[in-house]
Amino acid sequence: MTQNQLSLRTITSTEHNSFLDGRPGVSFLQRPEWARVKGGWGSESLGWFNGDELVGAALVLHRAAPVIGHTLAYLPDGPVVDWADNGTDAVLKPMIEHFRKRKVFLVRMGPGLMRNTWPAADARKALSGGEHKLMPELEVSSHDARAEELAAELASAGWTKQEVNEDFAAGQPEFVARIPLIDAQGNALELDGVLAQFAQTARSETRKGARGPLEIQIGTADDMERFHDLYRETADRNEFSGRPASYFSTMMNELNAAVPGSCTLYFAVHEGVDLATAIRVRSGNLAWYLYGASSSAERKLFAPKALVHRMITDSLAEGCIYLDQGGVSATLDKAHHLSGLTHFKTSMGCDIVQTLGEWDLPLNKPLAWGFNKYMAMRDRG
Repeated sequence: MTQNQLSLRTITSTEHNSFLDGRPGVSFLQRPEWARVKGGWGSESLGWFNGDELVGAALVLHRAAPVIGHTLAYLPDGPVVDWADNGTDAVLKPMIEHFRKRKVFLVRMGPGLMRNTWPAADARKALSGGEHKLMPELEVSSHDARAEELAAELASAGWTKQEVNEDFAAGQPEFVARIPLIDAQGNALELDGVLAQFAQTARSETRKGARGPLEIQIGTADDMERFHDLYRETADRNEFSGRPASYFSTMMNELNAAVPGSCTLYFAVHEGVDLATAIRVRSGNLAWYLYGASSSAERKLFAPKALVHRMITDSLAEGCIYLDQGGVSATLDKAHHLSGLTHFKTSMGCDIVQTLGEWDLPLNKPLAWGFNKYMAMRDRG
């Protein structure tokens, strides 16, 4: 592994975006415009340089602790850097020095690498079989040795992460559900090839929704109240508090201002009535089904599945390699309250991917201890 000597400095949003342009596999969470969506956080763009060449970049979100003026530095799905070409120490050392000067008490970093993948059918079978407790007990279909090596290097350098268990941790989930849009050789699938990964019932319902009487409409930021009406209905039905309409309007406006067409609002409409809605985000060759909501009416029209069908179609047309459907638990215990989510997403053709997860490095141990204590108490309610 080449160990370059890298320097680090803050960069402008223009420099940051120029570096990201044309690079595949960059999460939208690492784009500078995402900072403008996240109210309550400060931000900075950092660049790693090998001489005069910009070889890495990161969006860093800063959350200030009350009174004391120190911050939590958070790098979701970042930094964007080739760890193999540049070396772990060469990337981390100047970043940590920078954060010490900025009075950061805790660094939280999620490098975003894919560690292990399990096919949808294998995960569904394991959930039904009841012979395994956690996803890592299953044989993987693909494994990234560099991600494993990086995990060992982070642990050796004093970084820590939560052990794999059945529940969700704070931040971005370690286990995510993704509909693959390419085959094992990296070739784009046809729509029928994507749907072939679905469970039989889900595939039938998705096709029925797509060819039924529903009209799929593409909305604009002016339609966000329509989205939010269904979102509030879904939140009340499923007993979660949800976000205000302004959050979604800001997200759509900021993402599309930076990269036109990167945030799409969908509606499934029947006889003038909105039955389902969804927001899809795209960054380069990656796509995410980020938010969805639906009415309790006309369930047999399968409106939410019709939207998934359309999102897959659009993502294929844009050359995306997967459609991410969000986090899942690592549990394979069908009695666990989160197993139903995994079963549903794998029935919709989602492979289960274990990312590298999020890692913490305390730079001020007393403050970091107090912060983690507070977060644990808050999560317990």
